[in-house]
Amino acid sequence: MELRHLRYFIAVAEEGSLTLAAQRRLHTAQPSLSRQIHDLEAEVGVDLLIRSARGVELTAAGKAFLDHARLAVTQVEAAGEAARRAASPAKPAFAMGFLTGQEMDWLPEAMHVLRNELPNIDLVVSSHYSPDLATALVKGKLDVAFMRPEANMSDLAFRRVVKEPLVVVVASDHPLASYDSIDVQEIADETFISVSKTAPALRIVIDDYLKRSGLDIAPAHEADNLAMAISLVASTRGVALLPAYAKNFLPWSVVSRPIKGDAPSIDLVIGYHKANASPILKLFLSRADELIDRVGKKLA
Repeated sequence: MELRHLRYFIAVAEEGSLTLAAQRRLHTAQPSLSRQIHDLEAEVGVDLLIRSARGVELTAAGKAFLDHARLAVTQVEAAGEAARRAASPAKPAFAMGFLTGQEMDWLPEAMHVLRNELPNIDLVVSSHYSPDLATALVKGKLDVAFMRPEANMSDLAFRRVVKEPLVVVVASDHPLASYDSIDVQEIADETFISVSKTAPALRIVIDDYLKRSGLDIAPAHEADNLAMAISLVASTRGVALLPAYAKNFLPWSVVSRPIKGDAPSIDLVIGYHKANASPILKLFLSRADELIDRVGKKLA
């Protein structure tokens, strides 16, 4: 009895038809498949299938044989996988996270920094809200993250990569869109869109800036993410203060303008766990200056 006989029998049993099993699963001719099943039944010594005009059905013996055939095939596949793993030990994993939207600028350069290591590691990339990135670093699910410097994270270390100015984001047909730069006092009577608790560091920067500017503005809407903020600006013709990288994602219906005077800013940092001893992390951090310089030249 050969392994292919078991595979053929399982395919026929699951398709309920010799013809369909031959065409869909096995890519062989139906007469050849029939001979293989006949040879299997001859070796087992009992009929496994009942053939009829409607297809095939399992006999009682066939039903009993099917369970064991599936188990045998599964065990053979597991044995093969175990052998492959033993011959090729698993590559070390390196998990990298990004504040959603920041991948556009930073992922290509991060890959460049790790270019010589990529064949030897399993690189995992994900994007989340900054607080979620911080939690993943603490739990060891990420090795490094491009994020905000989240408060009350004593186990984490942060290294600033860029100081991002905030910009005013308005609808393209809004009167403020005609300005080259916007005095923050101009937004006092506008529908104001802020960010929610999903971006606590950014919310603090925005609230502090408005307070320092003497503006007491209650947000009409709070956006959970960049896309939501931009959509609210477009749909309500409101105004938002967002980090400059938002300019990469603005549709034609929304524009950004710099803030006149001393604009607020927010740090984008590389975050990592202080106790993480990964040699790949150590390498990555040793080349962080190169990464920062390369992206800085592109953003200039």
